[in-house]
Amino acid sequence: MAIAKNTICLWFEKEAEAAARFYAATFPDSAVTGFQRAPADYPSGKAGDVLTVDFTVAGIPCIGLNGGTAFKQSEAFSFQIATEDQAETDRYWNAIVGNGGQESACGWCKDRWGVSWQITPRTLTEAMSAGGEEAKRAFTAMMDMKKIDVAKIEAARRG
Repeated sequence: MAIAKNTICLWFEKEAEAAARFYAATFPDSAVTGFQRAPADYPSGKAGDVLTVDFTVAGIPCIGLNGGTAFKQSEAFSFQIATEDQAETDRYWNAIVGNGGQESACGWCKDRWGVSWQITPRTLTEAMSAGGEEAKRAFTAMMDMKKIDVAKIEAARRG
C-alpha cells in the first residue's frame, strides 16, 4: 500500500475504527483501507488493540489514532462537505446528527466522536464568492440557520 505524502491524522479516544466505518458508509469516495494494531501496551491501550485506522473521507486520506483522553476534537478542525442541493445537505446532516451528533450554527455540526463538519451547499459558497450585496444577503440569511436551507439562501441571493 502506498502511503500518501500528506495525510490528516484525527485523534480519537478509542473508536477510530467505528468513526472511519461510519464515514465510509456516509460519504461517497470514502473507504476504510487498513488498520494497525499496537505492537505493545501503550498509555491508553494494550498490545493487539487497534492503534490506527487508515481511511478516506470524500477522497481525502486520513488516519484515525486511538490515542486516549489526552486530547479532544474541536472546531479548530472540520471537514467541509460541498453539497449540490437540499436533499444531499439533508442526507449528510441527518446522518451525522442522527447518529449521536449535534447541531451547531451556520451549517456546522459535530459527529458523535466530536469531529466537526460543515455541510455547505454550493449555492452558499457561490454567493459568498460573488461578493457585494449578494454575499451580504446570503451571509445574513445563513447566520440564523443551523442546517443550511438552500431555498432561503437562493432567495437571499436573488434579493
